[in-house]
Amino acid sequence: MKTNKTIYWITTGIVCSIMGFSAINFNLSHPFGPFERPFVHLGLPDYLRIELSLAKALGVLAVLIPGVPRKVKEFAYFGFGIPLISASIAHFAVGDGIMFVIDPLLFFGTLIVSYWYFNKSTDEALSRSRLQQKVPSSVFTSVSRSA
Repeated sequence: MKTNKTIYWITTGIVCSIMGFSAINFNLSHPFGPFERPFVHLGLPDYLRIELSLAKALGVLAVLIPGVPRKVKEFAYFGFGIPLISASIAHFAVGDGIMFVIDPLLFFGTLIVSYWYFNKSTDEALSRSRLQQKVPSSVFTSVSRSA
């Protein structure tokens, strides 16, 4: 169980770092990386840069803040997956090198591992809480009836 939690937090940290970094980097006047204006290079409209930056920032908050409903976190994971796959396709379409095509897919794999362990830990916590709710109530009921 501790290993599951460790894997979850490492992969989630990687995913959120990449999403947070890209949300900030998209909006810098001189972004890091090989392309001066990555959206122009890929032939994407400029408004998409703003939408993706906002969505990625909100997704990072949704994934990291405790107490956010599970469905919202699942939508955030899904929302992270779409741009990663799209980035790979876009880099392939403009003829960029193989590393530009594979790089987003590697992060997509990390995203899948994070989501897998998110579900695993959430399901374990849910089953533990159900056990804690059922066991004591049945024990107390049988004790009070026999007395």
